Amino acid sequence: MSAMLTGFSLSMSLIIGIGAQNAFILRQGMRREHVLPVVLVCAFSDAILLIAGVVGFGVLVAKIPWIVDLVRYVGVGFLVLYGAMKFHAAWKGTGGMDIAEKAPTLLLPTVLTAIALTWLNPHVYLETVMLLGAVAAQSDNKVAFATGAVMSSFVFFFSFGYGARLLTPLFVKPVSWRYLDFGVGVLMLLIAAKLWFH
Repeated sequence: MSAMLTGFSLSMSLIIGIGAQNAFILRQGMRREHVLPVVLVCAFSDAILLIAGVVGFGVLVAKIPWIVDLVRYVGVGFLVLYGAMKFHAAWKGTGGMDIAEKAPTLLLPTVLTAIALTWLNPHVYLETVMLLGAVAAQSDNKVAFATGAVMSSFVFFFSFGYGARLLTPLFVKPVSWRYLDFGVGVLMLLIAAKLWFH
């Protein structure tokens, strides 16, 4: 249970950062367009990458044990940089989200966009395959860790996609994005500190 909770919480803390993928899900959820296909694409893609990280990284660690420390330091650097970017975005203010800017989109282009935003994003490989893989390699129960991490993906994407409509009045205001970016920045630094000291 402990390994599952660790996998769930770490994966959730990494997913929750608003990036291109999450902004796209948020927009689709607010517009109530093709939400189910989008969240399924994102959740299953995340699950595949998480499992690849847990399984593949374990094999890599068995052959090159020092890779864990290398990835830990790279992961800390990435998290600090990503947190700094979020603080910068909070300072500048990125503006609200105009959900009525376009005509309704077709299903296929929407799904292809979700696939591209997931699989062509280099951050997703560092977060899921490398960072979570490195933490999983230190876990006593890798299956439980991976199960918790995969569960967090489905919980987050479905909650975020279908809960976005409730956030519409909030996220059209620029100040809401500034608070969110600041909160994500703090979260990234806390994760970096935990990864550095453990």
